[in-house]
Amino acid sequence: MNASSSVSTSVSTVVMTRDRWDDLARSLPRHTGPVIVVDNGSGDQTVERVRAEFPEITVIALPRNHGAAARNVGVEAATTPYIAFADDDSWWAPGALDRAVALFEADPRLAVVAGRVLVGPGGRLDPTCAAMAASPLGSTSAGPTVLGFIACGAIVRRDAFLAVGGFDPVLGWPGEEELLALRLAAAGFHCAYADDVVAHHHPSTTRPPTLVRRSLEERNGILTAVLTRPWPVVARAALARVRPDRGALLGLGRALLRGPLALRHRAPLPPATEADRALLD
Repeated sequence: MNASSSVSTSVSTVVMTRDRWDDLARSLPRHTGPVIVVDNGSGDQTVERVRAEFPEITVIALPRNHGAAARNVGVEAATTPYIAFADDDSWWAPGALDRAVALFEADPRLAVVAGRVLVGPGGRLDPTCAAMAASPLGSTSAGPTVLGFIACGAIVRRDAFLAVGGFDPVLGWPGEEELLALRLAAAGFHCAYADDVVAHHHPSTTRPPTLVRRSLEERNGILTAVLTRPWPVVARAALARVRPDRGALLGLGRALLRGPLALRHRAPLPPATEADRALLD
């Protein structure tokens, strides 16, 4: 492991993985500082391999796939005030975590630093980062205020993350970031995009089928609205999926199945946060 004395010991990196040992074996040596790997019920001996080849890394083995909520377990186990997230196919650029710590310490209400994510060997900017940089929600000392981020390119303030419950298991994965950002904003925290905090993402070739991912994204868009938004917005979100698109229709069906669970946890946003979210609409 390439530990560097310049990297702040105030940050732990929580890596979520499932059945992608080859990717994990390539990315783990690039991490610095304390690392916690949370295994989402892998069947490829990931846990045993990490313990054998990277004995300095803490491994938490979950008996089943918890989706994005697996990261919560890693955050709870960490003892540092800040947590950097990474996937098994991503890592942080040198100096990125130190820069994030400086931003956090300058602003006690800053809960998430959303970094610039460079994709693939060519370092293509993830389109989500361009959208965050152009956010219409104003700016903080850290950068533009955002109500969403890319999980593998985000560092969080541990106490704030845990105070709002972390990533919600109702959503699982993907698209879990928006709900967390909304809940943090509702609690009086904010998230900011920092262009000089850089993460690298080399997407794994082992990925769910495109249709499956799209249907889950559509589902979670509806469920996020059910959990936080006014009913007219929920209705529009559902109706928007009624179109000749298999992914959208599958997502609507999945949302209907999980809807009762979301209703039990529904907590509409306060007016100021809803106004910001509506502006993004």
